[in-house]
Amino acid sequence: MKPSKETQPTRVASENALAFSGHETFVFRYGWLKKAIDAVADNPETFVSEDAMSVLGVGKNMVRSIRYWALATRVLEEEPKTRGAKLKPTALGQLLLGQSGLDPYLEDVNSLWALHWNLSTNERRCTTWCWAFNLPAGNEFTRESLEILFGEELLRRESKVPSENSLGRDIDCFLRTYATPRDHRDSVLEDSLDCPLVELQLLEEDEAPGLFYFRRGEQNTLSDEVFVYALLDFWQRVAPNRETLAFADIAYGFASLGSSFKFDENSLVERLERLERTTAGSLLYTETAGLKQVYRQRPLNPLTIFEQHYEHAENTVLRGA
Repeated sequence: MKPSKETQPTRVASENALAFSGHETFVFRYGWLKKAIDAVADNPETFVSEDAMSVLGVGKNMVRSIRYWALATRVLEEEPKTRGAKLKPTALGQLLLGQSGLDPYLEDVNSLWALHWNLSTNERRCTTWCWAFNLPAGNEFTRESLEILFGEELLRRESKVPSENSLGRDIDCFLRTYATPRDHRDSVLEDSLDCPLVELQLLEEDEAPGLFYFRRGEQNTLSDEVFVYALLDFWQRVAPNRETLAFADIAYGFASLGSSFKFDENSLVERLERLERTTAGSLLYTETAGLKQVYRQRPLNPLTIFEQHYEHAENTVLRGA
């Protein structure tokens, strides 16, 4: 979906720092984020300790990768003034994966949607993931077209261009985060070591090898509560002091819900029309005189609405249900 000339979205200023490495070419796996949360709860310096490999039960490169993914998905954060040596669970990380967490084993697909949201909007730590969901003009792309697009964006920003090998490895890892490699499609999940986010079915490789496309639509496994969690997080990032948010920003803005969740326009409107019911009147979507926007009528904590999804057992969508 493309914005009309009358509703061009606001481009949010990004942080200067960009990152095209850190995952050691591994996608994150089931159990990794929970393992990171538990380890840091016992010792905030786990990832720089000499026994990190034995504590986490993986090799040296995987230790680095687990740390990367825990920070990229925003379930861990760095302690201030420790230069990254000490880590702690974020509020979301503790709520979701901590002791008595809502979904420590990521059995609910909405936990994956929340992690995807955090990953695809985290430009500073995982630039490729953020840019892949936001920069391509259409739904189809190849590995090579992303390399060209990212190179142009780096030049536009006057940022340092990583080596071709580094950028290529980053893009390959991005593709494996969301799309099952063609030679693994008939494999058992445990053997192919797919990333959990493959379950979201946001990205597919075409029958023509090397051509990928995003699957736009209503994303019906995404609950309204987790949608609102993402909306409030986006609102806090782009316009924390405003009580209204334009539809154009929600649909087409950089790192927006339309970009990250790949909604078609009608499906996004339907989601917004349910806001009043989902939030008990805290948020309201209106279309008046051609002006489409969301009103914030009362403050609402993103984690409160996020937790409500898990409290409403009848609305929880479990994998395979």
